Amino acid sequence: MLKQTSISNLFRPVPLTIALMFTSLSPVSAHAAETMVVPPSEHPVLRDIQKSASAENLRKDVTKLVSFGTRHTLSETQSDTRGIGAARRWIKSEFEKISEQCGGCLEVIEQKQTFSGESRIPEPTDVVNIIAIQKGVTDPNRYIVMSGDIDSRVTDPLDFTSDSPGANDNASGVAGVIEAARMLSQYTFNATVVYAALSGEEQGLFGGKIMAEQARQDGWRVEAVINNDMIGNIAGINGVIDNTTARVFSEGVRVVETAEEARLRRFTGGEVDSPSRNLARYIDVIADKYIPNLDIMMVYRLDRFARGGHHRPFNQVGLPAVRIMETNEHYDRQHQDLRTENGRIYGDVLSGVDFDFNAKLTSLNAVTMASLAWAPAPPADVKIQGAVQPSTTLSWSKHKGPQADNLAGYRIYWRLTTEPQWTHSRYVGNVDTFTLDNIVIDNYFFGVASVSKDGFESPVVFPGPAGSFGGY
Repeated sequence: MLKQTSISNLFRPVPLTIALMFTSLSPVSAHAAETMVVPPSEHPVLRDIQKSASAENLRKDVTKLVSFGTRHTLSETQSDTRGIGAARRWIKSEFEKISEQCGGCLEVIEQKQTFSGESRIPEPTDVVNIIAIQKGVTDPNRYIVMSGDIDSRVTDPLDFTSDSPGANDNASGVAGVIEAARMLSQYTFNATVVYAALSGEEQGLFGGKIMAEQARQDGWRVEAVINNDMIGNIAGINGVIDNTTARVFSEGVRVVETAEEARLRRFTGGEVDSPSRNLARYIDVIADKYIPNLDIMMVYRLDRFARGGHHRPFNQVGLPAVRIMETNEHYDRQHQDLRTENGRIYGDVLSGVDFDFNAKLTSLNAVTMASLAWAPAPPADVKIQGAVQPSTTLSWSKHKGPQADNLAGYRIYWRLTTEPQWTHSRYVGNVDTFTLDNIVIDNYFFGVASVSKDGFESPVVFPGPAGSFGGY
């Protein structure tokens, strides 16, 4: 033990490559699962992790990041006290300290690429990510990523000399990544956990592009990217002060969907069941169960209206990625020159960060990542059939080799098509097909999750390419 210890009868024939996805299945009677031992659903270790987030550590780290004056992508890189270069070196040193304390459990690396000729990077500039990798034991090529953005800016996106504290946007996110590394480095996981401090977000999401492309080149099976951008503010420009809610943004339809896959989705559903959307649902369940006084608002949109974040480059190449952030933003504290006008204070300074809230959202990340990394990989090749039948049958490919070491079996989920969250489920054991008697396929959405022997579950996988996590 680790420490924690197909669909047929469409309006016209579908292409053969799609039809093969929904070949006939060998149904298993629902009665076969009645005597199974169901793995536990409560995990005290996750409550221990939740309690370990330190508001004081976050205060110290955010204060340190603010002390560099500006962390603009184009800012000073040689000074030890000012600019993004000094900030990057400090972050790297913090990851290295954490690694020393856990016996070298973290591999700390830099990812670097030079950009120029961009609207916000006119001159050749190195964009450098600082990444800490905690290798998994049984499934090391499966990756769970938490990210935050190093860089900051003021009103003019090309002003790299003025003070730009970036306390909430986004020292709060980077500090959360560092604190999560402190929390989770005390444990051993099945999957690999990655702590990523990304650069170049304000200039065009360049750090995320670098990391997403490198992950693809290196063949990472990325199960989840959880991007944290502004996780410390509780006072909105709308006058609302609220430390009990957070938003999770997730795309609906995958941007890499092919025309053939889009046609299949039109007849079978999946518009609200991308892997990113089901990752958001997973985070919502974790919050309800393990994070006191925190309610998740799942926002069915890639990001805020007409705006962007560092999870988007991962979505752009087909990887599951979401954004966690505060619910009520204060625009006077974002991308603003430090000033006071008519008694109104502008600027992203330390006084705008609530560190208890910062700790709460950091714990949400840490508990989510631990649960994902202890769970088996999501099921692969999930298929469904049941058109013009009284029952619904699902099938999937069973895990093999090291991926199956801690596998107990699978759980089927379903919900009404208008429900935001999965409402019904049944544990069906270590099988690769199961029939839900008298559950009509037309009335519900369905999915399948993998379950470990100690009860940790993967995200739910919707049948077909619309819901596939890929690479499993």
